[in-house]
Amino acid sequence: MSNEPSGSTKSSHASQGSHGDAVWLSEAEQASWRAVLRGTRLLEQSLDRALHAHDIQLSEYEILSMLSESESNRLRMSDLAAMVVQSRSRLTHTAKRLEQRGWVTREACLDDRRGVELVLTTEGLREIQEMSRIHVQSVHENILDIMTAEQFQALGDAMALVRDHLDPEETSGR
Repeated sequence: MSNEPSGSTKSSHASQGSHGDAVWLSEAEQASWRAVLRGTRLLEQSLDRALHAHDIQLSEYEILSMLSESESNRLRMSDLAAMVVQSRSRLTHTAKRLEQRGWVTREACLDDRRGVELVLTTEGLREIQEMSRIHVQSVHENILDIMTAEQFQALGDAMALVRDHLDPEETSGR
């Protein structure tokens, strides 16, 4: 089944029609694109399900993980929002839930009292260490163990291209 309206013409993904006409995907491109969409959604659901034993979502786990890997287990909220690709508002709501569990606190930035940092508590660090075992096992089961090392490297390289294209400011900061 074609992914273009009737009467349109196919062209390569690198070209564009006149007057901004849509460039339709070939059947092979469409099949690959749909595999990317469905595969990423299914992977996220599976990783999320694995963390349900700790009553936590993957997005919450990612925040705790970033904090546990940061210097002094603290990050500026605006920086953390960019790292986990969430709006500041959404991160604030998530931080509130994590704070209610005693896993994080919000504190004034050490170097700029106007900013707010999310800080991992001792209890939060204990929890993330426990959850990380489950998460890493799930990553192995759902992606690493079903691919060759070369396939996983190619996937990482391809997604790095997408990341760098969509977030060039982050790329320049590395």
